[in-house]
Amino acid sequence: MTVLTSRKPVRRNVNGTPPPGLAMRGAKGLILLIACALVVVPFLSVVSTSLADQQQITEAGGYVLWPERPNLDAYRAILAGGVVTRALFVSVGVTLVGTLLSLACTALLAYALSRPGSFAHKPLLMTVLFTLFFTPGIIPMYLLIRSLGLLDSYWSLILPVLVNAFQVLIMRAFFMEIPRELIDAARIDGAGELHILTRIVLPLSKAVLAVIGLFQAVAFWNAFFNAVLYINDTAKWPLQLVLRTYVVDNTSLGVDGTEIAGATLPASQSIQMAILVVSLVPIALVYPFLQRHFAKGLLIGAVKG
Repeated sequence: MTVLTSRKPVRRNVNGTPPPGLAMRGAKGLILLIACALVVVPFLSVVSTSLADQQQITEAGGYVLWPERPNLDAYRAILAGGVVTRALFVSVGVTLVGTLLSLACTALLAYALSRPGSFAHKPLLMTVLFTLFFTPGIIPMYLLIRSLGLLDSYWSLILPVLVNAFQVLIMRAFFMEIPRELIDAARIDGAGELHILTRIVLPLSKAVLAVIGLFQAVAFWNAFFNAVLYINDTAKWPLQLVLRTYVVDNTSLGVDGTEIAGATLPASQSIQMAILVVSLVPIALVYPFLQRHFAKGLLIGAVKG
């Protein structure tokens, strides 16, 4: 007499390997928890210090992990219409204008390079590749900006980094993956190149536009070196240069040590951390809206066929 016993099937992953054991999953969870703590704890310390008063900062040795008496005095001080407020508007304006112009120029150049029969296709492509490997350098770029009369101009923060060769190649690879039959059908219907680009190609390229737009926005927002080189007027400084002056150089631009609305300003440490928070929040708020395009955009051009 044969006794039939039921065996529980072994669970396997998609690639056929068995799932990791409890110890391995616990180790992965611990590593992930440590990595998250390394990111969250410093950011929490920065925010908490910006909300703390002088007494608690002194007792904590400079940085507060959790404020006992939180207040917004540091944010009221820096956003009361002084240097930081002006620098914030400068950074927002440069980031918005620079990102929109960069996307427009990158899309136009990438679309032209993606059409094999376009005018001067190979010379333009070789020029883009040449600039990818050979940069002009600081001194020639400064002489060019000065000869164009762009010193102490907001355009000096935008034009030198308006087009990135690597991003042009990424967008070109995405445009080349769009079915050629779709574009040929539009041409048969009488559509011109600009109509094809704006009505067909760009609506199908939201992922690459979102990723490149995010990269350019972060680059414009975080840039301060061009401002150091080209902007001598402190009234035109972007937020990152003001942040560097306060935090790195520990130099005041007329905010701390004064009085606003009859109240003495908070500790300089709180002001520094408040400026740092203000410089981090805008990009952190934009990223969730572009996150769903981010993973797809990063794989653009990586797989052909």
